[in-house]
This record gives sequence, structure tokens and C-alpha cells, in this order.
Amino acid sequence: MKEDKYYIDRILNGDVNAFSLLVDKHKNLVFTIALRMLKNSEDAEELSQDTFVKAYNSLKEFKFESKFSTWLYRITYNGAISRLRKKQIEITNIESGTIVDSDVISSYNAINELKRNEQKKYINQVIENLREEDAFLITMYYLNESSIEEISEITGFSISNVKVKLFRARKRFYNELKVILKEEVTTIL
Repeated sequence: MKEDKYYIDRILNGDVNAFSLLVDKHKNLVFTIALRMLKNSEDAEELSQDTFVKAYNSLKEFKFESKFSTWLYRITYNGAISRLRKKQIEITNIESGTIVDSDVISSYNAINELKRNEQKKYINQVIENLREEDAFLITMYYLNESSIEEISEITGFSISNVKVKLFRARKRFYNELKVILKEEVTTIL
């Protein structure tokens, strides 16, 4: 698949059909971000469509100062935040705490012993139980392999703030994973 700039240039030169190629390329992650934040597939679908409409209408303003995907994911993120605010769901910071290395190692070892499908099941279950912002950060950093800098650009948070929020999201992820795995072990026994 060609670079995004190739398709954007085609679109700006009048080939509106080229936009469908950009949509196909990015629709899965746009939907995943929307779903992780909104926790509802219908709302996520609607936001995904709105994101691509906004992107198409604003394409002339895109200056290639960042990757197109980063710009697109920022539109998705901001749209999700707006919808969450409209629903009056408050996103708050949780006090930072410490995470014991042995807890991380034992959780890591436990999940590595599961079969691949079970891993996906538990990871998705944990992500669904996380706060919207945590789910977004985990998804972007680990599943999309976005850099801290890209996440900072998407969210508008400072790089140090992204690092702190990602650390806290990881901690909550591990804690939730421990609870789920403990419940699973209890039901097996």
C-alpha cells in the first residue's frame, strides 16, 4: 500500500475515490480508538464516520507537519472526548502509586503461559474494564505501537504527562489482569 501522502495528493487534485483507500487503511484503528474510549460499538461507528468526514473536509488544511495517521487519530480522540463530555462522564486522574516489580513479573509470567487466543481474550477483557483514557493509551502504545511523542501529539498532553498517564494505565491494567486471572483460577478450581 502506498504512503498516505500519495492518496492525499490524489484527493486534493480531484480524485475523491482515493479517499476510500485512506479510509480502508485507517478504519480499523480509528474504530478501535473510538470503541476503547466510548465503550459502545454504535457510538464508535458513528464517531468513526464523523472522523473521516471531518478529515475529508479538512484535508486541504493538513500540512504534513505530522503523519496523517497521527492527525486522524487526534481527530478521533478529540471527538471521543467531546462525546464523553456531552455525556457528562468525568475523566479524572487517580493518585499515583507504586507498582511492585514482582507483581508485574508474576502477571507477565502468568499471561505468557496462556495460549494466544486466551491472551487476546484476557487483554481485551481488561482493556474493556479500564477507564476510557487508560484504554486509549494502552491501545495506542502497545497495540498500535505509537510513540510517546505521537500520543502526546494526538492527545495534546505533554510528553512527561503521557509517560505518567501511561505508567498509571499500565498499573491499572496489571491490577485488573490479576483480578481477572484470579477469578479464572478460582472458577477452574
